Amino acid sequence: MPSFDIVSEIDAHELANAVDQANREVSQRFDFKDTGAKFELKDFTVTLSAQVDFQLKQMLDILSLKVAKRGIDVACLEAKDPEITLNAARQLVVLRHGIDQEIGKKIQRLVKDSKLKVQAQIQGDQVRVTGKKRDDLQEAIASIRRAELGLPLQFKNLRD
Repeated sequence: MPSFDIVSEIDAHELANAVDQANREVSQRFDFKDTGAKFELKDFTVTLSAQVDFQLKQMLDILSLKVAKRGIDVACLEAKDPEITLNAARQLVVLRHGIDQEIGKKIQRLVKDSKLKVQAQIQGDQVRVTGKKRDDLQEAIASIRRAELGLPLQFKNLRD
């Protein structure tokens, strides 16, 4: 029976390269010279450190540009509120990956409402869609792509 998996993954190596490029650009830019501004990556969380909050906004723009150039969808970036003290400002940017239960149920509802002869099952952080015809699976992919779920999705393991 044909099936495919819906996942939301981020290439950790490409993310590390994007953060390294962003650090390099911040160290070379004139407006960031000797400010101590830097990016730190740890477990799909990027910490932005600078002296003032307007620099954080510029750094967030730099990070999103570098991430997009490395092929990672910018929609997975979730910027938290900045923490501002007298002499420093910090901001966390969490990269969302994996399909949580809420979005998995939305995908299931989308597949069910599409009236196609396919079924969707939540399996951990992915959703498996199965059906009798490959054409039905391709229509299901098209309907899920049209839906705005707020998370970048990839379709993998298409099997006959």
